[in-house]
Amino acid sequence: MILASVFAVLAALLHVLFFAYESVLFERPDVHARFQTRTEDVPAVKPWAYNQGFYNLFLAIGALVGVGLALAGQESVGLALILLACGSMLAAALVLVATNRRMARAAATQGTFPLLAVVFAVGALVA
Repeated sequence: MILASVFAVLAALLHVLFFAYESVLFERPDVHARFQTRTEDVPAVKPWAYNQGFYNLFLAIGALVGVGLALAGQESVGLALILLACGSMLAAALVLVATNRRMARAAATQGTFPLLAVVFAVGALVA
């Protein structure tokens, strides 16, 4: 459970960063370039990025609440939330690379911590 919690926290922190990029800092050229968005396309893409940032924030909150519950003695409930939040993060990374192979590095960054959290959470549940 400890390893699942560590990787869930790392995944959550990364997704809070994504929230900041997408919902707060998206208009900065160095930020929207990370999302392969041209400056002239920012006004059209910004509402979608803003919304996506909040999805990432809410997933991060779910993972952190799961960790908190697991560490507070509600291990099954906490691990369930970790699996839901980190499983969703991992699924989003898989969708990203499936729809755009050029985003494989970004998908690996987005999905590695959630993958490890899921693996260790499942391991904790079956142990």
